[in-house]
Amino acid sequence: MTNPITSTLNEDQQKVAGQALQGTVVDLIDLSLIAKQAHWNVLGRNFRSVHLALDELVIAAREFTDAAAERATAIGVSPDGRAATVAKDSGAKGFGEGWTKDSEVIAAIVDNLAAVIARLRERITTTEDADPVTQDLLISFAARLEQLHWMWQAQVA
Repeated sequence: MTNPITSTLNEDQQKVAGQALQGTVVDLIDLSLIAKQAHWNVLGRNFRSVHLALDELVIAAREFTDAAAERATAIGVSPDGRAATVAKDSGAKGFGEGWTKDSEVIAAIVDNLAAVIARLRERITTTEDADPVTQDLLISFAARLEQLHWMWQAQVA
């Protein structure tokens, strides 16, 4: 099918912004899945607070995923959030299987947030000239994820 959505961006701008948004969609889907896996398997003294904080992270990641995917469609780029694409392209660190001690969950979430934020910051730079609207969206994601990164670190500081 030909592209049914036209873009207000030129072809080069659309390519840069589209790649940034696609990478963001993939990373955020993976982050939400990682947080849910941790949510179901966390054990330990801080179970309840970690369990609830994981839900907060899942909600943020899912909202940001939808916003990034909808921005991609608005500029004429079809987002790809299929499991195979996420598995192949995500820059998140991942999460193991089975029951996991709360302190290990916290460490894993901090590492995953740091990885996703680093990639977001790269995309913020690459979209600066190509599409300030996409850049602004990515900046808003980074601001909230950096706040969550701090909050996760503070649990063990």
